[in-house]
Amino acid sequence: MKLRNIAIIAHVDHGKTTLVDKLLQQSGAFRENQRVAERVMDSGDIEKERGITILAKATSVVWGDTRINIVDTPGHADFGGEVERILNMVDGAIVLVDAAEGPMPQTKFVVSKALKIGLRPIVAVNKVDRPDGRPQEVINEVFDLFAALDATDEQLDFPILYGSGRDGWMALTPEGPKDQGLDPLFNLVLEHVPPAKVEEGGFRMLGTLLEANPFLGRIITGRISSGTVKPNQAIKVIDREGNLVEQGRISKILAFRGIERQPIELGEAGDIVSIAGLTKGTVADTFCAPEVNEPILAQPIDPPTVTMSFLVNDSPLAGTEGDKVTSRMIRDRLFREAEGNVTLKIEESGDKDSFFVSGRGELQLAILIETMRREGFELAVSRPRVVFSRDEDGNLLEPIEEVVIDVDEEFSGSVVQKMSERRAEMIEMRPSGGNRQRLLFHAPTRGLIGYQSELLTDTRGTAIMNRLFHAYAPYRGEIPGRRNGVLISNDQGEAVAYALWNLEDRGPMMIEPGWKVYTGMIVGEHNRENDLEVNVLKGKKLTNIRTTSKDEAVRLTPPIRMTLERSLAWIQDDELVEVTPKSIRLRKIHLDPNERKRAERSKESVG
Repeated sequence: MKLRNIAIIAHVDHGKTTLVDKLLQQSGAFRENQRVAERVMDSGDIEKERGITILAKATSVVWGDTRINIVDTPGHADFGGEVERILNMVDGAIVLVDAAEGPMPQTKFVVSKALKIGLRPIVAVNKVDRPDGRPQEVINEVFDLFAALDATDEQLDFPILYGSGRDGWMALTPEGPKDQGLDPLFNLVLEHVPPAKVEEGGFRMLGTLLEANPFLGRIITGRISSGTVKPNQAIKVIDREGNLVEQGRISKILAFRGIERQPIELGEAGDIVSIAGLTKGTVADTFCAPEVNEPILAQPIDPPTVTMSFLVNDSPLAGTEGDKVTSRMIRDRLFREAEGNVTLKIEESGDKDSFFVSGRGELQLAILIETMRREGFELAVSRPRVVFSRDEDGNLLEPIEEVVIDVDEEFSGSVVQKMSERRAEMIEMRPSGGNRQRLLFHAPTRGLIGYQSELLTDTRGTAIMNRLFHAYAPYRGEIPGRRNGVLISNDQGEAVAYALWNLEDRGPMMIEPGWKVYTGMIVGEHNRENDLEVNVLKGKKLTNIRTTSKDEAVRLTPPIRMTLERSLAWIQDDELVEVTPKSIRLRKIHLDPNERKRAERSKESVG
């Protein structure tokens, strides 16, 4: 059967996964009466809850006499490592662009990688039925973007389709016709995307995606570059330098057929398959026949920009909610994650009780923490810090990000002011339709940690911020952090409503009556700059004297809800987030007040 391999590239929320749903439906991958979940490719619980794609996934459809392998890619820059790897597996790309928003930073990031390896893109303008849609201007912006990314003349001569992924149609003009469904897109893929590349020689495949299966063990997905492969065939694994990693036999070969993976008896060159049976081979390794010694070159991966400390949870409430609490369990889980996720870097500390985990952004690390807590882990994590670098002369360099903020005109002034406080440099400001402004900044990564929630507060939830790693540049100086101190519990027990009610004028609370607290735990935000120790266990003194004044029920202001992302952005360097399967608590690193004072004094003497 003829083969085509394509990737669908787009910014977050531009409709990739919804389009894949319709491609599967209209190609007959589902039965007439089959019940299928919306966004069927987002299979993980967190992906379904948040409505975002985190892991790249492959599927395949049959159109006429051709099998089309489709790879759905994530839209967030934090998961860009997934995209960089899967581009090795495909021969063409559909660049999906929102008819109103136009090409956004993440589109630019992935398209630059795709153009660099020579893929010829198809541009599909999605959501043309939006009232604020401007398809013609968006096409001009896409052309300018391709030109700025040094596209070749052949790549600049891209075919264009307009349509709506949700309604399941594509056409050569924004007006339609709409009755042909996605046929124009399928036909364009067959015409425009070259057949799968096949090389001469024995079996070779570059490992691209890794997963653990409870029945089959490690499963590696990739595209076969040359030769064929059968179950029970002897193969070897070599790393990027050509050194032998392991030898073994393939127990099973699986291929994508619709949304299911089915065992096949023969994997042929050009097809995307998954193989099981090996125990050590991982991403970026070459899986090949015993006589082959030349590895396949893997695309270089951009370096991590943010790092966090993962520590064993040593609070008084440790082990009461989770069953995986030891440093050995946390270590094994982190190293297992780093095997399949090439953008993560794990380092052990000297005392073996904490680990430095580096990644692309806070969202990527927050998703990892969220996944671990759902698996039953308890751990404490520090505030995200940026990964600094040095040039040849020894000068300090820091990661700078390209930030695009779409905001209503009335709020643009406060956004510009806040960004300048965070050492951001404004590059461009232009109207983006509907009384909105598009602001482009180059800002240090450390200045953006925690800005998302502040931006939404400043703009009444109307701003959209998109970020993308730009370059390393000279250190831009100090950035002011959180201005308020915290309220710290001075005892262990259960919080009492009467005590919380008496403390309300000190600042907003983060806990509710009946919650367990301990010495050194953060229970609220102080109105002033200093930290304050408070007693949240103090009940009302009872007497046997009746009074005429009614004892009214205590009415409390609802507490601040601290989500995981908000907590990571809010804490300071001397604080930690305690994460368990049921709770997220904030605490000081040193729970004992005397130890805190000693640490503060030693810090001042060093400073």
